[in-house]
Formats: sequence, C-alpha cells, structure tokens
Amino acid sequence: MAPGGHKRLGELLVRENLISLQQLRAAQAEAQRSGAPLAATLAKLGYTSETEITQFLSQQYRVPAVNLEEFEIDPEVIKLVPKEVCEKNKIIPLSRAGSQIVVAMADPTNLHAIDDIKFLTGLAVEPVVAGEGAIAAAIERSYTPVGPSYDDVMAGFDENEIQVSEIEEDLDLGSLEKASEDAPVVRLVNMILLNAIKKGASDIHVEPYEKKFRVRYRVDGVLQEEMAPPLKLKAAISSRLKIMSSLDISERRLPQDGRIKLKLGQGREMDFRVSVLPTLWGEKIVLRLLDKSNLQLDMTKLGFDEAPLKDFKWAINQPWGMVLVTGPTGSGKTTTLYSALSELNKPAHNICTAEDPVEFNLMGINQVQMHDEIGLNFAMSLRSFLRQDPDIIMVGEIRDFETGEIAVKAALTGHLVLSTLHTNDAPATISRLLNMGVEPFLICASVNLVLAQRLARKVCKDCTQPFTYEPKILEDLGATAEQIASSKTTKGAGCKTCNGTGYKGRVALYEVMRFSDPLKELVLQGSSSAELKAGAIKHGMISLRMAGISKVMNGTTTPEEILRVTMSD
Repeated sequence: MAPGGHKRLGELLVRENLISLQQLRAAQAEAQRSGAPLAATLAKLGYTSETEITQFLSQQYRVPAVNLEEFEIDPEVIKLVPKEVCEKNKIIPLSRAGSQIVVAMADPTNLHAIDDIKFLTGLAVEPVVAGEGAIAAAIERSYTPVGPSYDDVMAGFDENEIQVSEIEEDLDLGSLEKASEDAPVVRLVNMILLNAIKKGASDIHVEPYEKKFRVRYRVDGVLQEEMAPPLKLKAAISSRLKIMSSLDISERRLPQDGRIKLKLGQGREMDFRVSVLPTLWGEKIVLRLLDKSNLQLDMTKLGFDEAPLKDFKWAINQPWGMVLVTGPTGSGKTTTLYSALSELNKPAHNICTAEDPVEFNLMGINQVQMHDEIGLNFAMSLRSFLRQDPDIIMVGEIRDFETGEIAVKAALTGHLVLSTLHTNDAPATISRLLNMGVEPFLICASVNLVLAQRLARKVCKDCTQPFTYEPKILEDLGATAEQIASSKTTKGAGCKTCNGTGYKGRVALYEVMRFSDPLKELVLQGSSSAELKAGAIKHGMISLRMAGISKVMNGTTTPEEILRVTMSD
C-alpha cells in the first residue's frame, strides 16, 4: 500500500461493514508488529479474505480485478520494470498492448507508482487490482531465474513414445531399458537429483501408488511433495535409477541397495545411497544424499553447549571404555561419531570402524563395509578388529546381544569403543543394553558416557523477526519464569530462501549423560529408566527438552519444533 494506504483501506472496509472497528485496530496492531500487509493480516486473522478485499477495491475504484494465479504474465513486459520497483510499490506488470501497459496493483490509487511506471516505460498505465500476497508471489515467480522446469522437461515426451505395460510381470526388459535411456526420462531423473542438491534435501522419495506417482524431498528433516510425474513413467524412472545405481532391473520382487556417484564440477562429488523396495503398486526408491563437502567435523560447530561438549570430549579421550550415541534415524548420530573420530584421528592411533553402510570415506581410518549376505556382520567384524591391534573401534550399531557383549568386552580390555543404539533418550540406552542381556556389572564397568541427540529446524536467517509467544506456550514447553523473562524468541515470516516455511538449516540438541558412580549405583540396584533419568538430571544432565528450550529462548528455533522432536521430562 502507498503511504496512508493501510489507513484508507481500513477505513473503507469498516465503512462498508466488511470488518468491525475492533477487528481493524487488532489487525493494524498485528500488521505493525509483524511488518506484514494489512490485507494479508486481516485474512490471516480470519476477519475477511484477500479475495474479498480485492473484489471490494475493484468495485470501489471501478478497476478490474485479476486472479494472478491464472494469469500468464508476459516475460517481455517483466523486463521493462525492475523487481525493486515492483516490490516497493506492490505492483507487477502483466502485459502490453501498443502504447499501454497493464499493471496489477494492490492499491489502485497509488499515483506515485503509476508515475514511476510511466517514467520507466514511456507507456500509459492501465491499472487492475490484485491482492498483495498474490502480487508478492507473482513477483517471486516472474523475477526468479530458473533452469529447465518440470513442464519443459515433460514437453520432450511424445504421448506415443513410451508405452509401458501396467502389468509388471509382462514388462519386456529390452524395451524397459530403452525407455529408461530415453532423453526426456534421463533429463527428468537428472533434474530430480539436481533439484534435491539445490534445495539441500537429505533424502529423495520416489513413490508409486495406484493412481498417482510422486516425488518428495526431505528438507531439514521434513518431507515435502516436489512433483507428480505421469503414472506411466514409473517403470522407466525406476529402471533409470536402478541402472545408475548398478542394480538388477529385472529383479522387481526383492529389495535392493546401491549407490550413485555424481560429479558436480569444481571437484565436488555427491553420493546417493539408493534403496529400492517393492511395494503394492511398483518399486519405491529412496535416495539418501551424502555430501562430503557439507560434512561438519568441527565439534564446536555442531550445536554443543559448553558443559556437555566438555563431558563428551572427556569421554572420547579416555584410554578405554564405551561412548554410546543414541537417537532415531536421521538425527545426526553418524556426523557426531565422525566428528569424534576426526578429533581422535592421529598417527599414534589405529582406528577401525564397522559400518553399514560406509557413508563417508575418512583418510587414516580403516573402514569396513558390512555384508550380511556373506556373514560379514558387526559381531564378526568386531572379533576380527580385536586381532588387528586396534586402539579405537567404532561399531555402526549395537543391534543384538552378541555385538553388545563383544563391544563391552573390547571396552574392558583396553580399547575405546564408539557405537550407536536406537533409543529415545540417554538413560533408556542403559535399559536397552540390559534388555539385550548384557550384565549390569559389565555395563557399569565399561560405559563412560551416553549421548542422545535430535535435529531441530533453525529459524531462517533471511526472514527471522522477533516474535513474542504467549507465556503459557513457553510454560507448557517447560521453560522457567526466569527463562521466559529474558527470552529473545523469534519466528520466520517465510521467504524465498526457506521456501516459505520460516525454517532453514538444522541445529543439534544434545543430552549428554556422563555415567558417574551415583548412576552406576542406580543401575546395580535395578532402577528404571525414569529413575535413572531423574538421577542424571539431579547430577547436572541437561535433557533434550531442556537443551531445546534454551535454543528457543535464544531465538535459534521455535516451540513448535521442540515439541515436534522432543518429549517432556
């Protein structure tokens, strides 16, 4: 809106009884606080809709209204007006006819904007009305340079070019391989992989259903739908991905695992770990992106607070014992372990790791890939390691009693053992080892420290703004009155950088339980996980929820994120 536009629009809406005076004042206060347009704020608060406001302005000023989502903006006319001018005046040029230019405006009475366009283009301006939100979205769409779009790629397909039988068993392998190497299929698959890299995705999900075929990306830990290619291409796309992963395209009934390596120029390489799973309607393929250039091995940058980092460094620098890292899949356990190994990686140490799979190759560390099909599992690798004169051993995961028992014995015979388990928090890890059948006295003698972790999305730096949460929300989260009083909470408004989500990047939350003598006593007495947790907190452990609250209070993340990734204590 032009200067005074907010005020004038509000007065008109009240005068026409579209909103009440109280609603206007509430919306104006919120708009001033958030910096959002009044029209968008009124719609957000549910007092009216942006479409209603647009229709009202159209009738008031006798100017046509336009739906920008359905309007195809002329790319040539976009070149006539700089993006900055459009953003400043909440306008966007739509088309040109002779000496006239049609311009969509949020405020059709903004004469300054009309004069600016006349001066820039030398054309007469014909205004039309559109909502501020719709104009902002259209500016973003029209002025953002893009590579070949999904539609551009799909334009390469001739309807009769690829005919894949719907009955999977009748597929002809020769024609399937040919279809998968068809240029548009190759371009589409390449685009799916490259877009995932550009958007910073950690996983790509290619999923066939009965009447739909979709591609989703996991960005900052949350899945979002990216595109829905035609259903008839599912066999060609899955075959293309399997050929790239060196998998058997004739085998469609059993799960398969493979790897794709992409060279991206400037010496940068990207690995994709590929998992193929036969489902009811075809093969679901999940690709995990492994970007070595983004591997953060500096512990101080992982998100550790000072006291927990000191405890963790103490544990990994002990001459023997076990350090266990726990958390769900995708919580950053591997990164934490690689960071520890990177710090311990010195010529004086012989380091052996058993991994399934080996995600990143680290110079100076002997890494072994598991192959269950030939009997090479964690237990067998651990036995072999002990004959290789190791100083430090890393086991990808303790899954069963056999692996747990060998790991404990290795920790008791002069080796430092690092490993992971899948449990909800640090104290539950001890219970998990007990459930596997490892004796309590062996656990107490071998475990140095247990670390639980989660990844929470960070508020986007480009659109962050101060935001005051209701005290009850923070109280329910578990914050103290002192924390609430000194909080600097923020929220992301949503922008192009974060794809409108308000979040960009992730921060790790750590729960570090140093296995001290009082906690060992509790284990020997047969205490439950809850009693162990209470004892650990009493002796200074910062729980996952407490770590999350401190990240909310300093504006790194939001209460919604902490509720999503942590449980209350």
